[in-house]
Amino acid sequence: MPEGIIYKALSGFYYVKSAELSEKTYRCTARGRFRVDKSTPLVGDRVEFTKTEQDRGVLVDILPRKNSFIRPPIANIDKLVIFASAALPITDPFMIDKMTVIALCADCSPVICINKQDINEADGLYDIYMSTGFPVIRTSAVTGDGISDLIAEVSGSLCAFCGNSGVGKSSILNAIEPDFHIQTGEISRKLSRGRHTTRHIELYGLSCGALVADTPGFSAFDTGFVAAADELQFLFPEFAPFLGECRFDDCAHIREPDCAVLNAVEGGAVHSSRHTSYVRLHEQASQHRSWE
Repeated sequence: MPEGIIYKALSGFYYVKSAELSEKTYRCTARGRFRVDKSTPLVGDRVEFTKTEQDRGVLVDILPRKNSFIRPPIANIDKLVIFASAALPITDPFMIDKMTVIALCADCSPVICINKQDINEADGLYDIYMSTGFPVIRTSAVTGDGISDLIAEVSGSLCAFCGNSGVGKSSILNAIEPDFHIQTGEISRKLSRGRHTTRHIELYGLSCGALVADTPGFSAFDTGFVAAADELQFLFPEFAPFLGECRFDDCAHIREPDCAVLNAVEGGAVHSSRHTSYVRLHEQASQHRSWE
């Protein structure tokens, strides 16, 4: 039975490419057992399927997943490329920080891509994230700056591009592979944000061997609850050297005396913007109830 990857899901059909079958695409339906099991095939899933016609098939089984997301419906992401910008639309660092936490919780690696550097080099954002240990790349879809660095970072992996609508995700994909001709939208100056041009989730195969999902804006990844309050400290990598050095073993690193993390913030070893996001996420997590 051939195996393949779901590249696109649209109107109840799953478009599967199989390396065993010369990368041919098969338009598949899902067996009734998926409805009984309440399991939904997702873009990025590795699946087993049977051929019913020349380019048609039926999904038989979903192979074990590395991870999965409900919004957007996607699975098996290796790297989450988080697009940001200091030009319109300006990215709120809190949204970047929330996305890095979501990525780490799902066992995928965050990559920070600061786009539109031809308009604004975003030195402030760059300084914040260079201290995190995450890969940070500055790009421009207009000049091509940083595109080769981004290609090297995503090569051979299954990635999702996420970020503000209008921040340039689709434009960067077009810069990487000009033959794609993916639709892009203009920035609304009245609203300081872009119009959604990504209507569904689809994997794009790059010549570097990467598979990239271009997704709608941050709101699609807004899962509400992100992580338990006592786990958040481990999801900010720059905190690691200071954990276990506080006066209190159960230190929350918010306002406690002799807190090593707070001392690191004051001394500049941890960026204050990152700590502000940590406090905000901690407050949200503390309000979450396990049964919700």
